[in-house]
Amino acid sequence: MNNYIKFMEVLGNVKHLKRTGWVLRKVKDCETVSGHMYRMAMMSFFLEDSHGLDRIRVMEMSLVHDLAEGIVGDITPYCGVSREEKLLKEFSAMTEIASLLGPNKDKMLALFNEYEEGKTPEAKFVKDLDRLDMVMQAYEYEKRDSCPQKLQEFFDSTENKFSHPLVVDIVNAIKEQRAKAASTVVDNPNR
Repeated sequence: MNNYIKFMEVLGNVKHLKRTGWVLRKVKDCETVSGHMYRMAMMSFFLEDSHGLDRIRVMEMSLVHDLAEGIVGDITPYCGVSREEKLLKEFSAMTEIASLLGPNKDKMLALFNEYEEGKTPEAKFVKDLDRLDMVMQAYEYEKRDSCPQKLQEFFDSTENKFSHPLVVDIVNAIKEQRAKAASTVVDNPNR
């Protein structure tokens, strides 16, 4: 039971850990790592049988992909940590976390490794969801805080990086709504 309690403590850490990218941009009341993973997992319901992906694996991978941050924190490219060092820290943390799960440890590590390797269709889709959630979150913050286009860098960082046609269509729809909202503010600044 002690291992399960430790596992829940890691989950508690990601439940309260603010995402670094938003913190660095001084976004007030920003999302947590677990909020990000939860929305990604829920986006797995976008998938229909015709998409040819294992929706359950996508959901599970979404819930696992940032779990190491419960130990190492949310390391971004702006944190001064090399990609190699980040991966080593996260793999070590995931090994520690998975060891708390007994018979499910191998499955959790396999999902994490699959995501990091990014070779399977499910891993590529989850990476698309990761980026999709980021641009959607940026758009939501711009709307909430009445600061159109302020978080453009988050859109720029994902340009031409989406691969799944469904996600590409969703991102394009977000960009259209965002452009329309920005032009409405420019046309009617008293709005």
